[in-house]
Amino acid sequence: MMAARVRLTFPPELVRQSVIGELVRRFEVMPNIRRADVSEDVGWIVCELDGEPDQVARAVAWMEEIGVDVDHLEHPLES
Repeated sequence: MMAARVRLTFPPELVRQSVIGELVRRFEVMPNIRRADVSEDVGWIVCELDGEPDQVARAVAWMEEIGVDVDHLEHPLES
């Protein structure tokens, strides 16, 4: 298992979408939300993504593909 700490910034067109729910369903990655701020126009979440390394990598790639800005805050932690 691996935990990656990231900051996810959502553009206006994704703020109302269920991106985190889709992330859990598609990639079997469990987000541990540490801090968040969401408004009508923009939203951001700082979270740890827990899961198998390949699933976490695929989840991050998918979020970037759909337009979420993903900033890595720490190196992935193996557990």
